[in-house]
Amino acid sequence: MKNQPASASLTLLLGGLAAVPYSGIDINLPALSATAAALRVGPSNVGLTISAFMLSLALAPLIYGPVSDRVGRKPTLVFGLTLFVAASLACACSQSLKMLLAFRFFQGAGAACTTLTFAIARDLFDEMTARAKIANIVIAINVVTVIAPSAGAAVLAIGDWRLIYVVQASAGVVLLAIVVVGFSESAKLCHGSELLPSAIIRDYIRFATDRVSVVFTLVGAAGGATVFAYVTGSSLFFVGVVGLRPSQYAIIFSACSAAVMCGAIIDGRLGRWGALPAKTMTVGLGLLFASSSAMLALTLAGFSSTAAFATLLMIVALAFGISLPNIINATMQSLPDIAGTVGAAAGSIQMICGSGASSLVAVFFDGRSALSMVAVMAISSLLALSLYLMAPIPAPPRLP
Repeated sequence: MKNQPASASLTLLLGGLAAVPYSGIDINLPALSATAAALRVGPSNVGLTISAFMLSLALAPLIYGPVSDRVGRKPTLVFGLTLFVAASLACACSQSLKMLLAFRFFQGAGAACTTLTFAIARDLFDEMTARAKIANIVIAINVVTVIAPSAGAAVLAIGDWRLIYVVQASAGVVLLAIVVVGFSESAKLCHGSELLPSAIIRDYIRFATDRVSVVFTLVGAAGGATVFAYVTGSSLFFVGVVGLRPSQYAIIFSACSAAVMCGAIIDGRLGRWGALPAKTMTVGLGLLFASSSAMLALTLAGFSSTAAFATLLMIVALAFGISLPNIINATMQSLPDIAGTVGAAAGSIQMICGSGASSLVAVFFDGRSALSMVAVMAISSLLALSLYLMAPIPAPPRLP
């Protein structure tokens, strides 16, 4: 495999790696009840396995990022994928909820290494090409979110919940083999092998004091919180309030994932046609706020049309897909020598903010309307747009 902009194999590898954390969540969703029955615990307790996985996804990148800036992306990926495979097999062998929770934490810690895919794109490509590659990665992630729940249900139909973890381990082995055999190191390793805590802290201080990186990290966190809010609230509203069957809700959720993909494809096309990232982000974030606000206005007016809400959610997803590649690219633009550290810090902040938004939706859900969901979405999208428009710095310009 050659690290060339036109390499389809590299694009597929980056997309496959980036999708690992999402598959680790979505493919397990159909098996929560079966897992609970097998381990003789309540389904809500098994739901903690998702929390354990997401907690390590938020924390582990803070280590992977600076380590990869010094020893390289490839050895960091090899370590993380090896941990993911081992932890997945350990999950399959778990005999108690405590064991499963512990191994799910380590599984998430292993999967978190794949957050380096965005740093790899920044390592290898100029601003315009990196934007297109990141858009392709976003598309791959959302392909997984569409098919992973169905894949989990299919695996559950031919085996038990343990087989799902074996499937994840098998996918990890395939990716690990490709990385070992076919991936060439992308980082420039300006820091050599210096892994002292003081050096790592200095890198995080550089990130925290870089206005461009911090602003776009916060923009991405607010935009991501908008999406986390609808991921949590849409099920509560469509199934719990409207009364849709889970299969009907799954169609809406899949359509939203497809809309994110369409947004990323549109962004890639706009980039090839010469559209500046600043204009694309303005349009995307403006559309994100407009559609979220429309949902809030409809809810406050007592209007709860399923078709209208589903359509507006798809517009939210489309706007997020248009904006996200540019936000990720801009976050790492001014500190390319520590792209791993920047990407790790940004990803952790965005995961924490997204989890917070998700919690707010669940805590304030009234059981009668979508108010908690749409309120959090409107506030988060307004914050994302305001941070971007009011920032004292422009978006990084597109290179010729």
